[in-house]
Amino acid sequence: MAGAAEIGEPDFRALKSLPERKSLGQWVYGSLKAAIVKGDLLPGSRLVESRLADVMGISRTPVREAIHKLEREGFLDQNPTGGFFVSGLTRSDVEETFGIRSVLESYAARLAAIHHLKEELLPLKKKIEEYQRCLDREDMAPLPEINTEFHDLLYALSHSPRLVKMINGLRDQIYRFRQLILKMDEMARESNEDHILMLEFIGKRDAEGVERLVRAHILRGQEALLQEFDMQDE
Repeated sequence: MAGAAEIGEPDFRALKSLPERKSLGQWVYGSLKAAIVKGDLLPGSRLVESRLADVMGISRTPVREAIHKLEREGFLDQNPTGGFFVSGLTRSDVEETFGIRSVLESYAARLAAIHHLKEELLPLKKKIEEYQRCLDREDMAPLPEINTEFHDLLYALSHSPRLVKMINGLRDQIYRFRQLILKMDEMARESNEDHILMLEFIGKRDAEGVERLVRAHILRGQEALLQEFDMQDE
């Protein structure tokens, strides 16, 4: 996951075409960032400024600006021999991100149990059912997106815009990790089992119970990823 090993030039077909009313720089940045976060551009993938500009049909200036912004945000690293590559994920990234998540998201779940309206629970139930249908037919690709939508709905129930904004500050990193976790069959199934329990606790307004559950849910994901790192090290 970590390291600066190059894996060659990636397939850029996942990058979207330029929409109207958006600057070139914003579009290139958003398109590249989405491709990295969703795994279309894998860690180690080389990004060559001239090649990207040619593929996108634009000048090199907005590409250069986007690349440097992504480097500042930690999504790209500069290659000592020139050019850039997609950053890998490290143990430190896992420990820091999941530590913060365990605090913020468990508190959001606690507030959700206290402040939610009964009719707000139905969309969460539908997400659980959608996720389970994918599991039943062994269609794993949509799981990270459905999982993210479930968590977004849950934390919105906190009715705390400032807290939700803080959680969303980690959204892109969380999504990258979530994709890795949900590729593990056991973790993918346990995740939805936890979601069912979360909904039950919130429905009963058991704030302490759902707070403990969400913290344990997040830290279990952290442990699974750290074990993957250990296996790779070995």
